[in-house]
Amino acid sequence: MIDEKYKYSAITAMIIGCAMEVHKILGNGFQEVIYQRALLEEFMIKSANVSREFEMNVFYKGKIIGKRRVDFLVEDVISVEIKALVKLEDVHLAQAINYLEAYNLEIGMLLNFGAKSLEYRRLINPKFNPDSGHTARNFNQINQSNQL
Repeated sequence: MIDEKYKYSAITAMIIGCAMEVHKILGNGFQEVIYQRALLEEFMIKSANVSREFEMNVFYKGKIIGKRRVDFLVEDVISVEIKALVKLEDVHLAQAINYLEAYNLEIGMLLNFGAKSLEYRRLINPKFNPDSGHTARNFNQINQSNQL
């Protein structure tokens, strides 16, 4: 499942593996929060660096215009959005990509536990700007230093 031609392939493979384990055990039919809690348990088993409901600034033209909580931020580089829907629609993909752009994250995952089989999408932010200074890793470091 790891394909080194994709950035952060090992991390996304771990995320998908954890999600598959959750779906295998719980199946479909629960609310998002149940899958979120179960997925956190799987991430902990894998010793992943993960933040649940990580609050991030939303930027517009370099200015903070609000905040949004991502379901998970994994290894400070990948956002994970969880859904529990019978079917993913284009609007859900657009929403997840919009979050990547607003957070200035390069890679994201959209997981849907509501279908009979787990659905997952690896997302790439076409507008990612590594030089902007507005990245989850930087925001996380700033957040931690403010708590000291």
